[in-house]
Amino acid sequence: MAVTIATFILGAFFCVALAVHLTSVLIVILRARLADRPVPAADQPAVSILRPVCGLENNIEETLASTFALDYPGYEIVFCVASPEDAVIPLVERLIAAHPAIPARLLIGDDRISANPKLNNLVKGWRGARHDWIVMADSNVLLPRDYLKRLLSRWTAGTGLVTSPAAGIRPQGFWGELECAFLNTYQARWQLAADQLGLGFAQGKNMLWRRQLLEDAGGIDALAAEIAEDVAATKIIHGRGLKVRLTLTPFPQPLGFRSLAEVWRRQVRWARLRRVGLKVYFVPELFAGGLFPLIAAALVIAAAGFSFAWLTGASLLWYGAEFALARSAGWPSSARSLLASILRDLLLPVVWISAWTGNSFVWRGNQMAVAGRPVGAPLAGSQSPAAPDYL
Repeated sequence: MAVTIATFILGAFFCVALAVHLTSVLIVILRARLADRPVPAADQPAVSILRPVCGLENNIEETLASTFALDYPGYEIVFCVASPEDAVIPLVERLIAAHPAIPARLLIGDDRISANPKLNNLVKGWRGARHDWIVMADSNVLLPRDYLKRLLSRWTAGTGLVTSPAAGIRPQGFWGELECAFLNTYQARWQLAADQLGLGFAQGKNMLWRRQLLEDAGGIDALAAEIAEDVAATKIIHGRGLKVRLTLTPFPQPLGFRSLAEVWRRQVRWARLRRVGLKVYFVPELFAGGLFPLIAAALVIAAAGFSFAWLTGASLLWYGAEFALARSAGWPSSARSLLASILRDLLLPVVWISAWTGNSFVWRGNQMAVAGRPVGAPLAGSQSPAAPDYL
């Protein structure tokens, strides 16, 4: 009887996990279909776009140049750089000079209001922005021409913030594919599905604010309450009884080459930040991948004496759904992508455990703690503006 009950529980766990998995995939596919429709030409208020930059990242000229090509009648660009020695400054100045029709400025300086270097970099941009609608957009995000329209179209009644995750595109090498497997069919999928259920939370890659709303909460300094500005933003908006809404689809981030070490450090860093700042979302992540549901399926199949061809079918259904989502959304989708998704799910429990067993990470060359306090001096050579590590 005990074996029968255990088998039933395992079977139920697999069925529920598969149903949730397939539902989340379907939700994101349907959202992408809606996003194909023209964005309504509603009110188009003037917008300030803040782009914090640090160093010469992969594809940096392409992503920054996309800010000047938006199909929108009135916006300004404010580039924020912390160090006057940063190697990205000549590139920014060249782009500004090449697009005289678009109001754009470069602000240099570092306002130390927090342990978060990106937030410190953004302070001067927020305070110097000319418009009441303000977008914070990471430098490695490629902005489509309808970027601002898509953000503003999601500002409906009860909204306090519009945000969007990034979708990895153009990976080079297998570890770039692994980064895509984390960013796209895992993290973006769950974030978009959660938003559909009214459970949206901020993603620091892209955030659209109404200035007065954040000013009423204490201004940009209020985002220093957490080590991650998007966690602080989520808590501010939810605390005011408002919703964080996501765009229907993510905005692209061209990845280029990634090493395994880079992917690992980034995932552990984000996991530790979620563990501290958004624990209610983070705890269930252990079971969000395919590893445990498929182990449960294998145990049920073995107990029932079925052929393990059933396990192959279950695996194909699980990862085939992810593949279909990636193909439908135009994200990287190949045999290598499938292998990367399987490896990602094998790594997810390790990342989850690492999030609980450590409190520090390297962020922009500084050894940081998830509580928001530096735990050591900057690493040797870490202040080189050619080696950003905070996006």
